[in-house]
Amino acid sequence: MTSRFRLLAWLLWPVLALSSTSLFASTVEGAAQALHLLDYIGADYPATVEAGKVVDPSEYREQLEFLGVLQGLISALPPRAERQTLEQGVAQLRQAVSQREEATVVAAQARQLGAQLAAAYEVSQAPVITPDPARGAPLYAQHCAVCHGDKGVGDGPAGVGLTPPPANLTNSERLDRLSLFDLYNTLGLGIEGTDMPSFADQLDERQRWDLAAYIAGFTADPAKAKHDKTFNLADLARHTPLEVQSTDGAEAVAAFRAQRAQPPQVQRGASQLLGYTASTLDKSLAAYRAGDREQAYDLSVAAYLEGFELVESSLDNLDTNARKDTERALMAYRQSLQDGLPVAQAAQKLEVAKSKLAKAEELLGGGGLSQSLSFISGLLILLREGLEAILVLAAVIAFLRNTGQAAAVRGVNIGWGLALLAGLATWALAAYVIDVSGAQRELLEGCTALFASVMVLWLGVWMHDRRHAAAWQDYIKSSLVSGGGRFGFALLAFFSVYRELFEVVLFYETLWLQAGPAGHNAVLAGGATALVLLIGLAWVILRGSAKLPLALFFSINAGLLCALSVVFAGHGVKALQEAGVFGTRPVAFFEFDWLGIHADAYSLAAQVVALIAVATLYGRSRLAEKRRVQVS
Repeated sequence: MTSRFRLLAWLLWPVLALSSTSLFASTVEGAAQALHLLDYIGADYPATVEAGKVVDPSEYREQLEFLGVLQGLISALPPRAERQTLEQGVAQLRQAVSQREEATVVAAQARQLGAQLAAAYEVSQAPVITPDPARGAPLYAQHCAVCHGDKGVGDGPAGVGLTPPPANLTNSERLDRLSLFDLYNTLGLGIEGTDMPSFADQLDERQRWDLAAYIAGFTADPAKAKHDKTFNLADLARHTPLEVQSTDGAEAVAAFRAQRAQPPQVQRGASQLLGYTASTLDKSLAAYRAGDREQAYDLSVAAYLEGFELVESSLDNLDTNARKDTERALMAYRQSLQDGLPVAQAAQKLEVAKSKLAKAEELLGGGGLSQSLSFISGLLILLREGLEAILVLAAVIAFLRNTGQAAAVRGVNIGWGLALLAGLATWALAAYVIDVSGAQRELLEGCTALFASVMVLWLGVWMHDRRHAAAWQDYIKSSLVSGGGRFGFALLAFFSVYRELFEVVLFYETLWLQAGPAGHNAVLAGGATALVLLIGLAWVILRGSAKLPLALFFSINAGLLCALSVVFAGHGVKALQEAGVFGTRPVAFFEFDWLGIHADAYSLAAQVVALIAVATLYGRSRLAEKRRVQVS
């Protein structure tokens, strides 16, 4: 048995072993299995029959067996008007194979039947978001290279002695018989009876498509991508190189291989990202209906973080209320899963969320952003994300300069400089070395925001305590500059910048794709304008603070930092909610995103705790000051 038939046999083993095609009767998953089987029959039948004669009896018998399984799968599908036509089509296909018809005839019948099946049961054979092999590369290194080797030739250290051995992914004869959709399916299903596992629990749908595109690149020549014919995404996912060669010739198949290994990323606009969100939410509800609450919840988180969140900045610039309404609807559906509501109620909340997504897509136009929106988005992304960091940095540097602590200023500058390097390194690591999910990204932001909240609260109270201290200069020299205080300032500068930078880069990367080539200059202009405004704000703070009396300066700085502590607390909890760590509890309250105020009980509770901490520490400071006055 060839490796391809071994693959198919193991994929269908649960059906054959249990003699239960009814396993798929209640879901359209049976349609996907049937379509997968049709793909293999159409691709492998030509090797079994030549000129009306069977040239490989064992493989020919398996073709007939698979057709019997296919008939059972089709008969067990949910009743639809097209099912009878499909059953007749399978019977005709089986008759053609039994009569040893020409390979081209059988392959054409299988392809036509597969198209009818996909249309009738709405089986998507193409990704919602254009696959990105750059995202697939770190996934391959993490999950596949240990067996298949770094170059895909099957020589990984963990593959030694395996039976059967890991497949050689550079074998073009084998890869040319598989579509991108087949590779995607194999990654999701695994191969029973071998050491090839299913990655459905480890990789989401988008990641499996990215990895499939990367694997397809092992047999592609990137230089051949340019050709008279440009294949659309559906064709790149559905067809095999052999099918393209039979219809378009050798030159076209080389272009097809290259294009499916590197689909044009310009297609990944707002429409695709929102489409990904909607389709992933549908999968989430299907998992919830099947009783897998954990998978349903994970999918709802992925739908938000890998889709909607990447366009919400652009949507916010068009209609803030639309962004907030969509976000609330998505969180409400997610919370319904966590609360274990009946399927009907969860489905209602999902429909509300999808209607909001449809309105958001209409607002964004489904295509490239306009010049003005590209500029505004580029401006507000950096301005919004960088404002809090620049306020912290400017306040700290102003304090240190006004108190003559130049050495500590250098430490702060080193702190935020290292944060820039660390943020860019984290982004590069996530893009090219390991895969960082949206949940991990939000978890990182949430934890650093809460840490920064504690740090700025400490610094604000510290400044407040010393606004009237006659010996504050001696204290700084003996404790701050020579010890942990200086390190604390540098650490605060590091986290204030680092917590935002990773997300800023991600938002700009998405905005760059959404704007398209025509809007790139507008994005750059918006970012440059925001940078000038932030630098100007820092200059105003530094210059203005030098003219203030020291006690007043200390009080203003302390108040500003304590207020930022409350803001960071709200932002941190919201990021953890988006990552799926906390649930959501909407309450009747106003919202102000720039101040971290969100109409949610958990987020508001964190800010109340921060306010109580500020009040307690300030109260302690006042009592200590009264005691000093009484003693003196």
